[in-house]
Amino acid sequence: MSAAHVRRGSSGRSKPRLAAPKVSVPRKIAKRLPVDQARANKLAGMVFTAFVLAIAIVVMIALDIPAKAERAAGSAVGRAGFTVSGYQIVGIANMDRGLVDRVVTGELHRAADEAGSVKAPQTLVDVAAIRSRLLNFGWVKDARVSRRLPDTLVIDIVERRPAALWQNQSGLQLIDEDGVVLDRVAVDRMPDLPLLIGAGANGHERQLREMIASVPTLAPQLTSATWVGGRRWDLNFQSGEVVALPEGDKEARTALAKFAKLDKSSGLLGRGIVRFDMRDPKQMVVRLPRAPGEPVVAAPPEG
Repeated sequence: MSAAHVRRGSSGRSKPRLAAPKVSVPRKIAKRLPVDQARANKLAGMVFTAFVLAIAIVVMIALDIPAKAERAAGSAVGRAGFTVSGYQIVGIANMDRGLVDRVVTGELHRAADEAGSVKAPQTLVDVAAIRSRLLNFGWVKDARVSRRLPDTLVIDIVERRPAALWQNQSGLQLIDEDGVVLDRVAVDRMPDLPLLIGAGANGHERQLREMIASVPTLAPQLTSATWVGGRRWDLNFQSGEVVALPEGDKEARTALAKFAKLDKSSGLLGRGIVRFDMRDPKQMVVRLPRAPGEPVVAAPPEG
């Protein structure tokens, strides 16, 4: 046998090759297709191969093979020393740190249990799940959770800023400029912030703040604002008077600007008047205090 037939180092036998399964389309069916027999057979083979792959994927998912492989890989990483030994929380100024601690430690315990180890492997800690749970807290505007190799998690909290107090049937609560409830507040620990009263008042905090900012002479004297009937504001001032504003943002701004101008020229506040009703753009209705023994006169309906 010559060298042309037997190469050096070869046994002289050709290695068997695994032939791909051949799929042929019956001639009667192929004749009805817009392609020839060979092309039809090739397409049928591709469809059959895709079907086999789909069955294999379904079987792998049913047997939980991807998840098992992920857990095995995570455990291997943990055995290599890449476990979470601690975590760092930054950005907290007002919210309860214990809330963040419970979320993080809960995820670390889950990851450790999944790996069957004392410490949680870095790769099995679900940082996206930690962030998602943190965003459920009112104080948290945003949260970033990252891994710091070899053994630390960093939780960076972006807190919402308190803008006002909101009093409703649920009690006294702290809210931000978007009306998001941050936390409950004890009456004896109220911060120096505007007080909003009434159902739905929290959703109009920004509107009220911008409106009050437009009348700088009145803003320092405002003690609280009541959202009446889900439509308009009653403003309560330090000297005890109430200014009833009309419905609508534009209408309320116009009425308040008019009142501020009158107060500056005539000193309306601080004269013992009970209520200034600005709902009628053509006139201001004033309610005076009732003297002892004076009959009670029906007040105009609220709303």
